[in-house]
Amino acid sequence: MRVETEIKKWGNSLALRVTGAMAELPHLEAGTRVTVDVSSEGLVVRPAVGTVGTFRFPYDETALLEGITPDRAHADEIASPTDDELGI
Repeated sequence: MRVETEIKKWGNSLALRVTGAMAELPHLEAGTRVTVDVSSEGLVVRPAVGTVGTFRFPYDETALLEGITPDRAHADEIASPTDDELGI
């Protein structure tokens, strides 16, 4: 698929807007990490795969804490530091 679009000014930078059709085929969405190959011929943008920093946790903090209570969190098992550990 070939799409013709325009590079726009964005602050002190240039921006390329990724429209619906451009995002659907390669499965791009907000927050998707990408690699950009740069050459004198242009840019090639691909979803980042298998590189450091691309792991995404399957759950967010809200989902992990859903239904948590002091009893289920084992709050009663929190250790208290000893005087030796505190340097007293």
